[in-house]
Amino acid sequence: MADAQLPPGWTLQQIRDVSGDREAIALDPNRAVQWVAGAEAPERLQPELVLGFHGLCLVKPVADDDWYMGSLYDDGSIDCWTAYDDLYEALRGL
Repeated sequence: MADAQLPPGWTLQQIRDVSGDREAIALDPNRAVQWVAGAEAPERLQPELVLGFHGLCLVKPVADDDWYMGSLYDDGSIDCWTAYDDLYEALRGL
């Protein structure tokens, strides 16, 4: 399994401060993630970074600058249903 990483230029404390979640953590990106918004069939995303916020998470896919918000399930999988242009905006959207 790959090690959990933080976004470049961000500390865990900064992520916690902006999100308001004192227990936010970086999660291992080695998990099933899919984009489920819209009427089309779900699209699989390959996560580069994953941040966990209790039952929610933010995912930055490989080769994509957007951040996707979604639900984190007990089996570790994630269904994303909204996207943000940058991490700060996504953290505030939690």
